Amino acid sequence: MEILLSEYKNSLIYTVIIIIALYVLQFILRKTAQRVGIRADIHVARIQLMNKYISGFTGLLAIFLLALVWGVEARDVTLVFSSVFAIIGVALFAFWSVLSNVTAGVILFFSFPYRIGNRIKIHDKDLPVEAVIEDIRAFHLHLRTSEGELITYPNNLILQKAVSLIKENTYEDEGKDAL
Repeated sequence: MEILLSEYKNSLIYTVIIIIALYVLQFILRKTAQRVGIRADIHVARIQLMNKYISGFTGLLAIFLLALVWGVEARDVTLVFSSVFAIIGVALFAFWSVLSNVTAGVILFFSFPYRIGNRIKIHDKDLPVEAVIEDIRAFHLHLRTSEGELITYPNNLILQKAVSLIKENTYEDEGKDAL
């Protein structure tokens, strides 16, 4: 056991350093997302969604760095990652709308000026919509019309259309309960 520990001493030390550094990075990124969410009065569910994205990013970074520390050659790691991303890229090309909606969801988190409870009007020549925002999700918005109809509107389309604010948020403390 002592021989094993002495042989892998540096790798074990680097592993501990990487894990601690990534936890610190994840903590900082989550706190930053939380501060942005509070400052911009963003709903708690959207902040939690951003935290999932942050966890995924730090997890992939951990796999990459730990593989390098434990002796996997850099070219082998890059070959594996590029192959995986190529396969994912081909699969996502077939589902480009999914990828564009997730990307739009991240953009909406940081820059969407409307909140849950706001009544908005989407100026679409094919389907003009006036509704209240019920929820903002990773792929779409939930909109409720005055007739009670629930509309799911894709995030990528909300970034492409002109949107007007009809009425401010009707909820008093929306987005502030869990933070």
